[in-house]
Amino acid sequence: MTASARAELEALLQRLVQMLRQDASGAAEAAAAEGRKNFPLSGELVRLHGVALLQLGRRREALSALHRAAELAPASVEVQCNLANLALEDGRPEAAIERLQAALGRTPGHPGVLQALGVAQMVAARHEEARDTFAQAVRAAPHHPGLRLNQAEAELERGATAQALAHVREALAMAPRLAAAHNLLGHVLHAQGHLAEAAQAWLEAERLAPNEPRHVFQAARMLEASGQLAQAAAAYARTLQHAPQSGPALSRLAFIRRRLADWHEQNQLTARLREAVEAGQHGIVPFALLLEPLDRALQRKALETFAHPIEQHLAPMRQQLAFTWRQPPPAAPIRVGLLSDGFGEHPIGRAVAGLVEALATLGGLELYLFATTADDGPLRQRLAAAAPLHVLDALPPAQAAQQINALGIEVLFDLTGYGAHTNADLLALRPAPLQVNWLGYPGTSGAPWIDYVLADTVVLPPAHRAGYSEKVLRLPRCFLPVDRTTPAPAPTRSACGLPETGVVFACFNDIRKIDPAMFARFMQVLREVPGSVLWLRSGPDGADARLHAAAAGQGVAPERLVFLPQLPHGDYLARYALADLFLDTLPYGARATAADALWAGCPVLATAGDTFAGRVSASLLCHAHLPELVAEDVDGLVAMAVQLGRDPAALAATRTRVADLQGQSPLFDTAAFAVDFRRAVQAIGTRRRIGRPPIDLDF
Repeated sequence: MTASARAELEALLQRLVQMLRQDASGAAEAAAAEGRKNFPLSGELVRLHGVALLQLGRRREALSALHRAAELAPASVEVQCNLANLALEDGRPEAAIERLQAALGRTPGHPGVLQALGVAQMVAARHEEARDTFAQAVRAAPHHPGLRLNQAEAELERGATAQALAHVREALAMAPRLAAAHNLLGHVLHAQGHLAEAAQAWLEAERLAPNEPRHVFQAARMLEASGQLAQAAAAYARTLQHAPQSGPALSRLAFIRRRLADWHEQNQLTARLREAVEAGQHGIVPFALLLEPLDRALQRKALETFAHPIEQHLAPMRQQLAFTWRQPPPAAPIRVGLLSDGFGEHPIGRAVAGLVEALATLGGLELYLFATTADDGPLRQRLAAAAPLHVLDALPPAQAAQQINALGIEVLFDLTGYGAHTNADLLALRPAPLQVNWLGYPGTSGAPWIDYVLADTVVLPPAHRAGYSEKVLRLPRCFLPVDRTTPAPAPTRSACGLPETGVVFACFNDIRKIDPAMFARFMQVLREVPGSVLWLRSGPDGADARLHAAAAGQGVAPERLVFLPQLPHGDYLARYALADLFLDTLPYGARATAADALWAGCPVLATAGDTFAGRVSASLLCHAHLPELVAEDVDGLVAMAVQLGRDPAALAATRTRVADLQGQSPLFDTAAFAVDFRRAVQAIGTRRRIGRPPIDLDF
């Protein structure tokens, strides 16, 4: 090639690089295609043509061009990295690793190849190797802050948060205004449990890169987790300004607004959520959907959409772990695991404590508990005394899954679902051959890693079967075990801010479950029952004042709303002695709260809704032999509340009937629940042992 031709080619290459940096992909592709006529043997020109084609979405042509570039310039690091990135996009991380290792053999110690190799190893869940690869890259380019961040990310995946934090600090020392470093600092601090500090790190990242919605979204998550709900709502709203199609931000904003009883945009947010679910938008938070008027089909669609990327993301790690499950002797007890963030002072821990104790004495199952949160008091000790309890809260998902698998668990119950401490990543690794959705999420999981959902014929009647991705197990009783804690002595009405006379309607559901339509129904009851009051659980960040204002707007004196502060469980149970009727909500009704009311002798008025989340109270009442307290619809609930509120004799008779159930109702028979639970577990465990697939089963 002559000197002038070489100069012409060099000028063309520089012009193409500039075009690609400016996102002028069309012009770059046309110029590269024309240039290849004159310089067909230039590997770099062919590579840049491939990059331009990629940016235009013409993937097949781009792949052909890059492979041709590799033939022309086999030593080109850039070509090998481009092809490796394509392999990663295709879900073939091992092919990318093989290509980059070959490139590294030709250019030992090349920091660019080492970085790309480390990234590929991370995608393949080979985190130990990635850490070592990034360390080599740092030695080759010690002043590159991005490589320190790569090291930090690898250590974070390994669960080595102290080392990860040290590497992030090193990157920040080199580039204090690097938004990516503050972003990763937030992730590390979150992993260490420093939520407020993590929020500040992400807010700083937002300040440095204000148009990047991921930073403010993560800050909002930390503000929400640390209880700063108003600030979190504002941050989610800022996220939507930059990313209007963000399913996570939209659903979390709608959820927090309900927690705050801030209804000023509720109809718009609900409409946007429905549209997002119908469009298959990713990242919509499952718990937010329980509060929305969505039917079972849409709920299932949303949950399957949510679970799919988790399943894909964990596939490399699942393949690497490649869990196997031993075949125990035929007569051996089935090993059962209960996995939860609620093994402590939590409704889940209280609900299952008696069951765990009963199973321990019953025999036939070998029970293990797996706690994903730290010890918080006596209830944890009670559970640990009844069954071996393993604490997983400090372990990354892979290590937690390995511990469960090593114990030979055959049936693993997930008692958390998609809550704040979700075990989705752990369960997607498949530590147990059978995995069951129970108690944590009141609906379908939509997850391919969940085999069964444990329910009953009221919460999940046969007509609702199509709304569930799992096989269905129906107990012959309410699926929810009832806590039998003894209430503290009842206080006086005046001590609780209640009037001495008049009917006390109560709804101790979380404020987020009371939507504008349900609140309007409650106000209708108060207007039609003179002298009555509504006793609600106190909400966060001004929610009580908003509800007072909403009552006044519907012609009800604000003082007729009384708020219950957070109390120890026994003291909270004692308040039911002062409540005449518990009014349930829709579309998301009471669960443990309704069970508490019935155990404490307070009648519950409920309606069987369209989804699992709206049918739990109905199940409790039907299995307590109180079907007369289940209204046909919300209008019927209002009518019953008004009728009983105006008829003291009927109300007293209803309270007497509920109080008499404590010693008689199957709802409170923990020993019988344990027998039914054991029978269900033995049935599905035995099916697996003899090689039969999961099926729907009624017991």
